Amino acid sequence: MAVDANVRYSDKDLAEFKALIQEKIEKAKHDLELIKSAYMNDLNNGTDDTSPTFKAFEEGSETMSKEANSQLAIRQEKFIRDLKNALIRIENKTYGVCRVTGKLINKERLKLVPHATLSIEAKNMQ
Repeated sequence: MAVDANVRYSDKDLAEFKALIQEKIEKAKHDLELIKSAYMNDLNNGTDDTSPTFKAFEEGSETMSKEANSQLAIRQEKFIRDLKNALIRIENKTYGVCRVTGKLINKERLKLVPHATLSIEAKNMQ
């Protein structure tokens, strides 16, 4: 869909969103590192001297924990990718324009979900 050049946020607004997104990317990268280090620590949590029953239970929960951490890491990586794509839209001056309706996405929505590509109106149509 072609974006109407008149329907866009001002350069000042885009600069504000860019700063917000860059901040979120830094935090998301930090969180991803925490998830990854928690995963690495799970691999060696020193259960060598516990009872066999407890050890089996702990290994089961360890597997669940690894899967949960893996899912968290995947979600976090997608979030970072979505935020980086939002930065590209800022550079292209198409940021904040709904990809379905072509209208501006509400500023409050973008502050809460800075990688949004749909307005609430379009989201509700889905």
